[in-house]
Amino acid sequence: MSVAIQKPDGSGYRLSFNYGDERIFFERLPRTEGVRRVLVKVHPDCRVQVAAPPQCDDAEVLATVKKRGRWIYRQLRDFRARLEHLTPRRYVSGESHYYLGKQYLLKVIEAPGKVQGVKLFRGKLEVSVRQKGADKVQSLLDAWYRARAREIFARRLDAMLEQALWTNEHPPLRILTMQTQWGSCSPNGRLTLNPHLVKAPRECIDYVILHELCHIAEHNHSERFYRLMTQVMPQWEKTKERLDGMALKIIGDIPLP
Repeated sequence: MSVAIQKPDGSGYRLSFNYGDERIFFERLPRTEGVRRVLVKVHPDCRVQVAAPPQCDDAEVLATVKKRGRWIYRQLRDFRARLEHLTPRRYVSGESHYYLGKQYLLKVIEAPGKVQGVKLFRGKLEVSVRQKGADKVQSLLDAWYRARAREIFARRLDAMLEQALWTNEHPPLRILTMQTQWGSCSPNGRLTLNPHLVKAPRECIDYVILHELCHIAEHNHSERFYRLMTQVMPQWEKTKERLDGMALKIIGDIPLP
């Protein structure tokens, strides 16, 4: 038995299936007509999404998802275990924050007469504030990460373009905080990257950039897209797994896929 609940905007709806004693709900999302591959995603916040072309009816989608039931169940089990140990950030000294895949201790310095800001110094992220407060520390850190992201992403994009031989022009780059994506590529070739990605290792940043550059050639997740991705980054699946596994740790209270 399945349950179908249509979204108000018509963009997708929920279905479910049983795996063992558990009922697993997932959201069916549309894919471009003509694309045959059904894409299954389990997000770190335990949302399950399945993108399928319109020519696939719900019975076909459910059959495909059930075949991956064991994998979905294990992913949900692992993410739930991580969520149990996830402590919301308080932005106080002693917390661990990530930058380029490495952990740094946060040190909050109250200095009423000094300029407020963030610097990486002797293995610590030092945040100087006129008066201690979580909101202000978070705001300063977010601005620092965004500035670092703009600089590093531009550098890595230049490096990855040497492999993307199908691109004739340097694509425009935008930095935008997104709740459910590391990156995206618009139909006109503009890349958008999440500033939180700068907390991940460089190879993960390269993976996301290459993924979006491949979308310039193939806008959908078609078989040709995956062949192109494998051609330019043969180990991309392992890198993606590494990024997925780090998502909750590096983002903290903003889990991403």
